Amino acid sequence: MAQLTIHIPDDIVRHLEDIAAAQKKSLEQVALERLSGVAERSGSPGAVLRAMRELPHVSPTDVDELDAAIASGRLPVSDQGVFDR
Repeated sequence: MAQLTIHIPDDIVRHLEDIAAAQKKSLEQVALERLSGVAERSGSPGAVLRAMRELPHVSPTDVDELDAAIASGRLPVSDQGVFDR
């Protein structure tokens, strides 16, 4: 595991200490949990990379619904130009 030293403002440290005391955890555990939560938020770079690496979990029904949605959204083909109307 990599080790990182960061400087955290005193008011944030006190807030984390209060949370740690209430949850009966160490300050390090609370800080890691909070940082992990930020890293896993939807749309974060880490979450995007994980989603790209994981296989999709779709059923045949999901695929059929997607195909139907695509088909219903298609516009009819026309050989007439916009200015020919």
